[in-house]
Amino acid sequence: MKINMKNKINPSFNMASMTDVIFLLLIFLLVTAHPTSKAIPIDLPLSKQEKTAPAAVNVSVTKTLQYYVEDQPVDFNQLAVVLRKQLERKSSKVVLLHIDKSLSIAHMVNIADVATGLGAEVSLATQFEKRP
Repeated sequence: MKINMKNKINPSFNMASMTDVIFLLLIFLLVTAHPTSKAIPIDLPLSKQEKTAPAAVNVSVTKTLQYYVEDQPVDFNQLAVVLRKQLERKSSKVVLLHIDKSLSIAHMVNIADVATGLGAEVSLATQFEKRP
């Protein structure tokens, strides 16, 4: 005696609706996400050393003399106030200076004076030059 079942289960699974949901989530995340770091156009000087120092606070200076502390634009007159606030939040008192190589050494010295006046060490960021 053979029993015929009226309701047969289809073993295939349609993934179309699942991919629609995933694409909608991806689009939502891309639209609402805020970039964590903005590209600041700085041409760093070259170095043959690859060693990097742990930085507590990043200070950047572009060739047009725009100052940035942790990717936030800052006027040079307010640099000491902003650096003090940033250094108070960090355990390490190191300022990593990203300065364009076309600028004179006087700009680097001015920032180093401000940082050392706040009790911080200054380190210069460079671009590693690979040897052939």
